[in-house]
Amino acid sequence: MPSSTVSAAQAESAAEAILGGRTSLGIELGSTRIKACLVGEDPSVVLAVGSHDWENELVDGLWTYPIDSVWSGLQAAYSALIADAESRYGVRPTTFDALGVSAMMHGYLAFDADDQLLTPFRTWRNTNTGPAAAELTELFGVNIPLRWSVAHLHQAVLDDEPHVAQVTHITTLAGYVHAQLTGRKVLGVGDASGMFPIDDATRGYDAVLVERYDQLIAERTGADVSSFSLAALLPEVLAAGQPAGELTAAGAARLDPTGALEPGIPLCPPEGDAGTGMVATRSVAPRSGNVSAGTSIFAMVVLEGPLGEVHHELDLVTTPAGDPVAMVHCNNGASELAAWAGLFGRFSAAAGTPLGNDAVFDVLFREALDGEPDAGGLLAYNHLAGEPIAGLTEGRPLVVRTPDSRLTLPNFMRAQLYGVFGTLSLGMRVLAAEGVAIDEMFAHGGMFRTAGVAQRFLAGALGAPVTVTETASEGGAWGIAVLAAYLRAASAGQSLDDYLRDRVFATTAFDTAAPDPADVAGFAAYLDRYSAGLAVERTAVTSLPVA
Repeated sequence: MPSSTVSAAQAESAAEAILGGRTSLGIELGSTRIKACLVGEDPSVVLAVGSHDWENELVDGLWTYPIDSVWSGLQAAYSALIADAESRYGVRPTTFDALGVSAMMHGYLAFDADDQLLTPFRTWRNTNTGPAAAELTELFGVNIPLRWSVAHLHQAVLDDEPHVAQVTHITTLAGYVHAQLTGRKVLGVGDASGMFPIDDATRGYDAVLVERYDQLIAERTGADVSSFSLAALLPEVLAAGQPAGELTAAGAARLDPTGALEPGIPLCPPEGDAGTGMVATRSVAPRSGNVSAGTSIFAMVVLEGPLGEVHHELDLVTTPAGDPVAMVHCNNGASELAAWAGLFGRFSAAAGTPLGNDAVFDVLFREALDGEPDAGGLLAYNHLAGEPIAGLTEGRPLVVRTPDSRLTLPNFMRAQLYGVFGTLSLGMRVLAAEGVAIDEMFAHGGMFRTAGVAQRFLAGALGAPVTVTETASEGGAWGIAVLAAYLRAASAGQSLDDYLRDRVFATTAFDTAAPDPADVAGFAAYLDRYSAGLAVERTAVTSLPVA
């Protein structure tokens, strides 16, 4: 974050860079917050930030965000960033050297020939696509998760939804915003890899699998195979560093209704939050990996070669440069943990000693350090939504204990933190059984801001060292700002990995936590009980239906 003790000389230099447009802007639409991040000529230096909170809605049984909320949220986050820059440096940005947009991956945004949205935005969180995902996984011989865009499209086909006949293109949330800003229907390869499988050789959509899908549709409809083309529906794929268009006058007005923002700014390919997480943690090289913890939680490991088998717990996606990645994605991350923190925060206020959100988390996290290694026999399930890895079509958050469990605040908080990593660890066991080697595992997200707690427990859960950088809480908005800044370096032929190592992270402080043997053994015992207790979670889903 920008330092509150910036010297006069540093402030003057930052102001000159902002006025001269020698900065890069990144905007990410996350699950609960839209963030904007401005970096300087040195992309490791964050000059200003802005954010806007938003929440998904369950409408007609499907998770969505209203499209109007996309634009009001983007405008609010951008406006907050402009105000932050003016507060810190006395100037208001009107142009940038480069701009990038990122968002939560997957989901379904379908448009007709007039670019009109045909259905409400269907997010990654929806789990109604089971029949489609199962059929496509068998057809392709590649795991197609429930949240992937092609699964959403095919489920609409299976359900005979009337809008399917009108679809002329589909995209992700980042692709949609980028198209509105530039007029170009493109997507970064990392985000595209969550729509449809990517060919490692061409770093574009797998043409053999595209042909199989076209044939499937022809057989299902009885039409000639040439009458349908999946490739025509999907956005063009670009790798990190490739030009992806320029901000149009209409796009500038959508982002900044005041009219101050100038058009003509080059944009990098729009990316997904998984890709920006890899960039934000310098984990784009083979044998490196990262864990991103937010509303969802996922681990990414860059592969040296193909996996031996198809696993429903593992997605095959790519880095923003197109290198193959194994992804363990869990729909449920830190939301339930945040809800409990909110309850304790309200208690502190009711007791007459109110604490701010950060202070509440800090107190509770540090209490967890005093918990027993196995959380005293307590279990915490964070499933607000369905969780395919755990075999859950819906979620019911639970705290479970037996009469001999030790219910203390330290044990309770350790169980809650372990619960964030529970389903993720089930998937990581599968990856370990494949013999995938990991040299570096980085972590980022807000829950790692309290030093030495979540990081330590994650190291115990993975049985491997976990590194957090000083940018860990900046997340994807900073990552996409870095990808925007990379446009210039890529044009000079520098690889993304070299750029991150030599330019962005050259002077970054790294804090590595080695796994504590007691934590490793304690978490293993917790995870065994957690796995057995999933039967309780499944029973809760059937016994306690959502109205």
